[in-house]
Amino acid sequence: MSARLLEGKPIAVKIKDEIRKEVSEVTSKLSKKPTIAGVQIGDNPAADVYFKSQIKCASELDIEYQHHKLSAEIPQNELFAFIDSLNNNTRVNALFVQMPLPAHIDSRLLYRHISPLKDAEGMHPENLGKLFFGKARVIPCTPRSIMELLKATGINLYGKEAVIVGHSEIVGKPLSLLLLEQFATTTVCHIATGERGLTAEHLKHAEVVVVAVGRANLIKGEWIKEGAIVVDVGINRVNDKLVGDVEFEEAAKRAAWITPVPGGVGPLTVAMLMRNVVEAAKLQLC
Repeated sequence: MSARLLEGKPIAVKIKDEIRKEVSEVTSKLSKKPTIAGVQIGDNPAADVYFKSQIKCASELDIEYQHHKLSAEIPQNELFAFIDSLNNNTRVNALFVQMPLPAHIDSRLLYRHISPLKDAEGMHPENLGKLFFGKARVIPCTPRSIMELLKATGINLYGKEAVIVGHSEIVGKPLSLLLLEQFATTTVCHIATGERGLTAEHLKHAEVVVVAVGRANLIKGEWIKEGAIVVDVGINRVNDKLVGDVEFEEAAKRAAWITPVPGGVGPLTVAMLMRNVVEAAKLQLC
């Protein structure tokens, strides 16, 4: 079997068309453009690239983007005070804070400081609680992107064996809830699974595989079940080449669908962030 490529860009184009129509409606009701404030803490070349892509996408969709770049040395209480000022700014509809944060800033406390009505990443405890009950309108961007990729394959997830490798708060954990909402039989593997040597055992039955660890070629191609759908979230630099967490060439011989790295999940995440901006603006109209 030779896998079909599951590319994010064509899906992102369709989603942007949908968002563009919603932006027009929301702009009419707000009497202004939906607005996102993106907060960058410290200098990071990768973050600079990501912010440029956000600003470009926002401009294409007629969403106003405010980019705030703060010192990496900013005290936590001053950062939280700045976040509070954005929460109270009626012109700002959504907030985004670039991760990772400097070591002296607690990311969990930060997420709690962002108003749940302006939470562009869906990571406030209130929004995660709504996700738990299947009621969320603002959903973490990468898990939402993964679900769109799976939808594009035409798969009915009901009863399918799905395995997530990686249990991070921003990908693995929320994704497990989204898959369970679709009645997929969902298993989450993590560092302890690997330490016991059981990851391959779980994967051999997986009809849907999502890997989000950040270790190049962690998942061997021979571990992939024939006909599986493989979504590789990882992006790693090896010898000046970008590779995923899955051995692409070998996995592609067995899978039915597989995401390329780069070009799979990445192109969708910014579009999902903009979708969340529009959802946040709608919530503020209620």
